[in-house]
Amino acid sequence: MKEFANFDSDMHQFKTLFLLIFLVTSVVSSDKEPHTNRLANEQSPYLLQHSTNPVDWFPWGEEAFQKAKDEDKPIFLSIGYSTCHWCHVMEHESFEDDSVAKLLNDWFISIKVDREELPEIDHVYMTVCQGMTGSGGWPLTIIMTPEKQPFFAGTYFPKDRRGGKPGLLQLLPIVNDAWTNKRDEIMNSADEVQSFLIKTNTRELGDPPEERVLELAYSDFVNRFDKEEGGFGKSPKFPSPHALLFLMRYAHINNNDIALVMVETTLKNMRLGGIFDHIGFGFHRYSTDQNWLVPHFEKMLYDQAMISIAFSEVYQMTNNEFYARTNREILDYVSRDMMSPDGGFFSAEDADSEGEEGKFYLWSDTEIISTLGEQDGLTFNTIFNVHSGGNYHDEVTGQQTGSNVLHLEKRVKLIAASMDLTPGELHLKINGWREKLFKEREKRIHPLKDDKILTDWNGLMIAAFAKAGVALDNPEYTNIAVKAADFILDNVRAEDGRLFKRFRNGSASLNAHLDDYAFMVWGLLELYESTFDPRHLSSALELTTIMVEDFWNEEAGGFFLGSDNAEKLIVRSMTSYDGAIPSGNSVAVNVLNKLARISGNMHWADKAAKTLQTFERDLDRIPSSHAHMLSGYIFDQNAKEVVVVGTDNEETRLFLNTLRNEYEPNRIILYKNGNNLSQVAPWTDTQERIDGKPTAYVCKDFQCNLPTTDLDTALKQLLD
Repeated sequence: MKEFANFDSDMHQFKTLFLLIFLVTSVVSSDKEPHTNRLANEQSPYLLQHSTNPVDWFPWGEEAFQKAKDEDKPIFLSIGYSTCHWCHVMEHESFEDDSVAKLLNDWFISIKVDREELPEIDHVYMTVCQGMTGSGGWPLTIIMTPEKQPFFAGTYFPKDRRGGKPGLLQLLPIVNDAWTNKRDEIMNSADEVQSFLIKTNTRELGDPPEERVLELAYSDFVNRFDKEEGGFGKSPKFPSPHALLFLMRYAHINNNDIALVMVETTLKNMRLGGIFDHIGFGFHRYSTDQNWLVPHFEKMLYDQAMISIAFSEVYQMTNNEFYARTNREILDYVSRDMMSPDGGFFSAEDADSEGEEGKFYLWSDTEIISTLGEQDGLTFNTIFNVHSGGNYHDEVTGQQTGSNVLHLEKRVKLIAASMDLTPGELHLKINGWREKLFKEREKRIHPLKDDKILTDWNGLMIAAFAKAGVALDNPEYTNIAVKAADFILDNVRAEDGRLFKRFRNGSASLNAHLDDYAFMVWGLLELYESTFDPRHLSSALELTTIMVEDFWNEEAGGFFLGSDNAEKLIVRSMTSYDGAIPSGNSVAVNVLNKLARISGNMHWADKAAKTLQTFERDLDRIPSSHAHMLSGYIFDQNAKEVVVVGTDNEETRLFLNTLRNEYEPNRIILYKNGNNLSQVAPWTDTQERIDGKPTAYVCKDFQCNLPTTDLDTALKQLLD
């Protein structure tokens, strides 16, 4: 992910200083020094990857900062994650190198951070990088004082100077010289950076958003939409499923065909392109080109979750089996490769294997023919655009490798017609070939799997499986969601009910962040509508209560990223922009508005409204970057509450299934059987069956229709 931010003009002096410093070079000794690497005692797979580096790494913690103070050394902070390709490159090139390690060990205290475990730390220092350089990404490189004040920022640095970019062998001596001889200038710059951080994280309550912000967001998506290939912008191209969810809601409330065309064009081309793994299923991180052809090959759990949710909803809108099939393939991949035996979901699979990006996923034409036989192999190669020259280029030399990223250039339906086959017949053939190639691929050395279980990403995946259980009428998906939710609530929570961030090797640890609570509540709410088990509502309300207690900004509204109980950083972050996934505040707006309608407690809706007001200026300035928050606003403006009162019989199940299978994203459905909702939704106590039949109570705009036992009438009330 790359995001951009403008930096105040008063930082010009700081930038100029380091542009001049970069022109200086220095020669250093490469004598090897013994070292002790503390990362071997950590749980993070990313930190463990660096545990044998000659760099004397510290994990983030008081020991490192105290040592820096005692020895009067700056901090060299490196932030990344286990499946980050350029993080691997920088490690192999620089952090495994004795000459670089000597400079770091002599002059700096070096700290490694897994951004997936410590997102608030990552957010603070990524904001610095974006402000100083105009862009950001991982690996993130920060140099700061022992008091955590940054004065230099960048991303990837090679070992040695390359293409005008300084390497660490040039940069580190320069920074050391500045720290030793120009400390006053550095401290002035650090103070300016801190002032910038405080300014960018200071919020105040604005006005309630107006509906025109929806039009502004929609117009921005129209202007950036790629009419041929789908998606937004040129390259790199990201799936951005939360943007598609917004567009589906916009299409729904405005009967807007163009918004739906943008959604369908994007999802279809993503599925046909190389960003989709046609052999093992699941989506890669993003496309490096405009045409969804060549992906960045890592697979992230959160991408599978969000993309699955988008496919569930577009299937409910269109009833197009293509979307249902793709959704099943995503979830088959996750349940096969990304689910622990206990039910939690692993985090990611690497882009690299055997030191090469994409090697696990690429094919030559001869490999396919050897596996499938000549006739079937040639047919497969034609269908999936595999040829002898390859379509994958070496990222360094730019030369063709003879390797191919499998992709389709048109739908199977059209290919089948050209082969005088029905689509069903061709699907059977392709699936048979795929299974043979999958078995052959399994013999290869697999990319690293990051097997930590993160609470927030599990919340998203629970939501995806629960939603698919309804949309695809598959109870097994619902069961998977139930098992995962039970795992998190039973194993990744403290005795006081608060969540932990991470589970790995049998233990849970790390303070949870806003996203952990908001995303888990999202998953639990979807799970309720998939099971109608009120215990999921009870858990959602418990977590939401803690979320408000620990993260709510009493002065300005909205939620902090870190809790009241977390480590105090140089600034307390508040985030609203959607990145690869929606922001915690965006999801909080959505779940709070739903919980208000479910529980009848409008206190939750007030929190959602104040959150929107807190970020009102950002919504007006760049509304399309707040797509998921705007989905929460749409829900609030169009919310419908449906209560079905019945008993456990076929007639009641027909009522429930019919109502929840209709695409109406701005509704909540409650099922009352006896007094099962009394604790979570006491406002339903007076609603009863009529004549012993299942009865629907449909309300909108705080007004209720007359109850009805007629399913068609209930459906009409819901959809009007």
